[in-house]
Amino acid sequence: MSIVIVTGAGGLVGGETVRHFHSLGHEVWGIDNDLRSYFFGPEGSTTWNRVRLTQLPRYRHFDFDIRDDAVVDLFKRGGPAIKAVVHCAAQPSHDWAAQEPVTDFQVNANGTLNLLEATRLHAPEAVFVFTSTNKVYGDTPNRLPLHELGTRFDLPTDHEWFTGIPETMSIDHSLHSLFGVSKAAADLLVQEYGRYFGMRTGVFRGGCLTGPGHSGAQLHGFLAYLMKCAATGRPYTVFGYEGKQVRDNIHSLDLVAAFERFVDDPRPNAVYNIGGGRRSNCSMLEAIDLCQEITGESLAWTYDDRARQGDHKWWISDTTRFEGDYPSWDLKYDVPAILTDILEANIERWRGESSAGRVQAG
Repeated sequence: MSIVIVTGAGGLVGGETVRHFHSLGHEVWGIDNDLRSYFFGPEGSTTWNRVRLTQLPRYRHFDFDIRDDAVVDLFKRGGPAIKAVVHCAAQPSHDWAAQEPVTDFQVNANGTLNLLEATRLHAPEAVFVFTSTNKVYGDTPNRLPLHELGTRFDLPTDHEWFTGIPETMSIDHSLHSLFGVSKAAADLLVQEYGRYFGMRTGVFRGGCLTGPGHSGAQLHGFLAYLMKCAATGRPYTVFGYEGKQVRDNIHSLDLVAAFERFVDDPRPNAVYNIGGGRRSNCSMLEAIDLCQEITGESLAWTYDDRARQGDHKWWISDTTRFEGDYPSWDLKYDVPAILTDILEANIERWRGESSAGRVQAG
């Protein structure tokens, strides 16, 4: 039986990847030591998701860090049976990275290098999928000739990138945030291992990756956290740009379906922008309205005019390159469907957390 190794297995994309490849009949080995709880506190913990995954009959969980020597030992054990490595583990917040730049770089860049080298030495035929980020482009998107509309920023309809930003956008001469730098280093490492060593690598530069498996926190996972606030009465803060900053959003199921296409038919040294594109995007103001409409509750939100450093005013992914290589792939979720799915899957757990918090406080 072939093995698929998934890093960050307890997280949003990692957990979805585990379930997806397990459903295809593979044995899945997940690596996750819940470092997310260190980054974002108990609210960001992925333990709840890990507990669910361990109920899968062909899933094995390994509680260690991707920077550890234990990674090499695991790959030795799997050897040629390893069909694919889907690398989702990361320090994912550009705000948090500024607090501990060394930790951020070690996790994102050194951790990726450790995984690539283990794959090269012990499973060189495996397909290596890397979950990168649009933050590798820095704040270059903010130089686009954006128009300010009633609820959002947007490009003129006749602009060449109106349908989305392509992979040809430069990653140079911009403010990246330290997180953007560490992810860019990892992104380039994955590409270089593909070119230099002939490994079958694919880089997926995501916009906002979201879904019901997201342990949303204030510093990361805005759509899941926003819905959590709307559903539980928790206050929410919008940072900068008058709430008109635009993000495309891709459901983790749609993203993992893209991973499957690539694993089955990898393109050499592939780099793809991946996201919701024009079919699934929203501004902060629009997302707030949608959350209020779906929950029937009024969200208590405030505005802080200090935009996060290096934050994008507007990001919509051009997925033309990926769709050209894999024409059978298509999005199944738009933003309203994503938000509804997040709410329905998590409302009981969120209420339980709120009740436990009140009991503990009392």
